[in-house]
Amino acid sequence: MKNLALIKYSRALIISLIFSFLPLLIFAQKESCTTTNSAFETGEKLTFRVFYNMGALWLNTGDAIFNVEDDKVKGHNVYHITGDGKTMKSYDWIFKVRDKYETFIDKTTLLPLKFLRHVDEGGYKIYNDVNFDHDKGNATSMNGCYKIPKCTQDVLSAIYYARNINYDDYEPGDKIPFNLFLDDKNYALYIRYLGKEKITTKLGTFNAIVIQPLLIEGTIFKGGEKMKIWVSDDKNHVPLRVNSPILVGSIKVDLMSYENLKNPFLGPINNKKSND
Repeated sequence: MKNLALIKYSRALIISLIFSFLPLLIFAQKESCTTTNSAFETGEKLTFRVFYNMGALWLNTGDAIFNVEDDKVKGHNVYHITGDGKTMKSYDWIFKVRDKYETFIDKTTLLPLKFLRHVDEGGYKIYNDVNFDHDKGNATSMNGCYKIPKCTQDVLSAIYYARNINYDDYEPGDKIPFNLFLDDKNYALYIRYLGKEKITTKLGTFNAIVIQPLLIEGTIFKGGEKMKIWVSDDKNHVPLRVNSPILVGSIKVDLMSYENLKNPFLGPINNKKSND
């Protein structure tokens, strides 16, 4: 009975594990909508692994891969960024997840012009395409047209926009606000900058920037500042680890590999590997 209960719980849980960290890997947003991209470039590829813990054992539940390519939207040169998430084959029999997120970011403003969310979760499919008109302050999805605040990002574009933020401009404890459009709703959120520290993962030990986002309360996450995120303390600001408690157990998302970073990657600073 205990194993059956765990399987039933996993059906609801695994959906969120693959991409639950996406809207929460949101860092900071400066008051100006326009910034210069110095953190990433075309050809970059980041691979993450999602782990779930309900006791002493971390279970590998899935992977998420992010790619950056060149494209054009409405005459604008854009970064076409894709995020693909899927459960491991050993979990497909419980609940198969094949999710794909895409954003098209204007190279001049680093604001999204288009966002696609195409997911297949246990045969239940969700499609939502969003077009942004920042001049008019509108976001038009497949469900209607919505007013959005200035500088609004989608869940994927915000990660790349925010990687260009200089955290040396802030003091530990500072709150930094940002605007997010998700599932046809606007969210006025913030992250709290905690400072800098070293973190050891399976890739080695890194100098890292540590932040805590204000979470959107959902099916497995409680609202509040429960999650911690570590990003590389260099010009790339690559996410290294996400760690958060959930309603039952906790999750961890780790960077597993990287390709074609724009700047020198200042890490790992030694060859020590972690068993975490």
